[in-house]
Amino acid sequence: MPAGERPVKHLRLLPCLIAFGLSACATRPEAPAAAGTSANPITVPQITRPQQETAQWWFTAGAAAAHANVGATPPRAKNVIVFLGDGMSITTIAAAHILAGQRQGKDGESTRLAFETLPYTALSRTYETDSQTPDSAGTMTAIMSGVKTKAGFIGVGQGALRSDCASTRGNELLSMLELAELAGMATGAVTTTKLTHATPAATYGHLPERNWEADVNVKESEKGGDCADFARQLIENPFGDGLEVALGGGRENFMLPTQRDPEEPGRPGKRLDQRDLVAQWSARPGAAYVWNKEQFDKVDIGATRHLLGLFERSHMKFDHDRQNPAAEPGRVAADEPSLAEMTRTALKLLKKNPKGYFLMVEGGRIDHAHHAGNAYRALTDTIAFADAVQVALDDTDAADTLIVVTADHSHTMTFAGYPQRGNPMMGLVHGGSDFEDSGESLALDQGQQPYTTLGYANGPGYTGATDTQPEGPKTFPHYYKKLLGAPKGRPDLRKVDTTAPDYMQEATVPFMGESHGGEDVAIFARGPGAQAFHGELEQNVIFHIIVQSAPLLRAKLCASGSCNADKVPVKLPDRASLLGK
Repeated sequence: MPAGERPVKHLRLLPCLIAFGLSACATRPEAPAAAGTSANPITVPQITRPQQETAQWWFTAGAAAAHANVGATPPRAKNVIVFLGDGMSITTIAAAHILAGQRQGKDGESTRLAFETLPYTALSRTYETDSQTPDSAGTMTAIMSGVKTKAGFIGVGQGALRSDCASTRGNELLSMLELAELAGMATGAVTTTKLTHATPAATYGHLPERNWEADVNVKESEKGGDCADFARQLIENPFGDGLEVALGGGRENFMLPTQRDPEEPGRPGKRLDQRDLVAQWSARPGAAYVWNKEQFDKVDIGATRHLLGLFERSHMKFDHDRQNPAAEPGRVAADEPSLAEMTRTALKLLKKNPKGYFLMVEGGRIDHAHHAGNAYRALTDTIAFADAVQVALDDTDAADTLIVVTADHSHTMTFAGYPQRGNPMMGLVHGGSDFEDSGESLALDQGQQPYTTLGYANGPGYTGATDTQPEGPKTFPHYYKKLLGAPKGRPDLRKVDTTAPDYMQEATVPFMGESHGGEDVAIFARGPGAQAFHGELEQNVIFHIIVQSAPLLRAKLCASGSCNADKVPVKLPDRASLLGK
């Protein structure tokens, strides 16, 4: 076996794989069929990884792994909701549930966030085809298409070239949302980021460059060519009748330079192609557009077929800042809905379709707070994300709705020391630096300085002086261009309020922005097909479990020629042919 080869176990080769051009590699001997699964063989060929990985290989491997968990008798999920906590590492979840409990005056350690109550769990491997530590573009593409790909790619297989429009042709991947539209289901994407940001864009978009959010971004790229930007792809989605619900931020990517932002009059739109995308959306029968909470609350669900909400020029506010608005020069104050409120309204609209629906809900700013080195906003946005999950649990039936909660990648936030039970989650550690010395006294490092439970392996919380903030504890937000050093060492935190929302946890390595982490993230699930989420899964398997558990999605792939004799979708669907091109 070649070095580096990691064969998929307990999977058997389909005879029809020969027709897919995958028979060149040797196969493993067939394993006995597991109880409750089909006796017909399903596997993938052995390959030398990563050199022989292809989009087709990833799709077939994901299908086989999912089928081994789903079994021969498929579940029947009418509706599918995917909740994505962007950057929501397991450390983030643990710290967030402790903080949530403590804010309620409860025992935080035993508190559970809404999604932590779901009955089935698994781990997800998040690496991309070219990166150990991934980004949101490639990871969400894996979840939405069943195919792992490169960092920075959205809805495009690894055969394309970064920022090269022409290389996209033939490498576009069919997304779960597009598949749902083909099946006649209602679809929606809800996020606290820009609707054109990596995670939501992966539900509907196809570009080899995550930063092509508006046409101006494409034009500025040397090989942007004639590719349509993500904002345009969202509005002009060619599948079915397009998205029924799109709620988030990012107004500037949909507006013309002659138009001024309603909240920030000094900021014009970014589009140079003369396409007023808000007007295009609004021109459709039954379409509505809102940009603030007052308008959002007045939406007539019965009369609305398509709802677009763009609540900020850029990303929506962190949940803490939404609830505690501060005056900003040049800005007209306007409230915006919470993620939970957007989720509730989206479900009301999507439920109007008797065939069912697909909805993606992202807590996107968990990731941004981590990048900023601010654990408080990361954790409070995680709690707000859990509130949105609770809405879905309350408003859906576990008998017909599959709910999957996961993350795209992790972050470097650390949970360390030996704090005693009940220690304030955002506070200094009381308990000791050595487990044997754990108690109620203030814990000190080897330099006799106190420290917090939470920290970051890297990021802008490094205590050295910069060109914008002096040496010592940093205050959110900390943007800088030049690092000046930390000759005084770690600061004395005894007189610092580390529980303050703007306190930035210390970072070991100075980075302008904290980085992602490469470890596994968690998956939680409830509903038809949820039992298939167990063990450690490649991230692209999430797509396949969902599709194999939802009859309409599965049937639409089978009708396109993707399925084997057991009606398991194993062949990568041809997106262009499904569009009739």
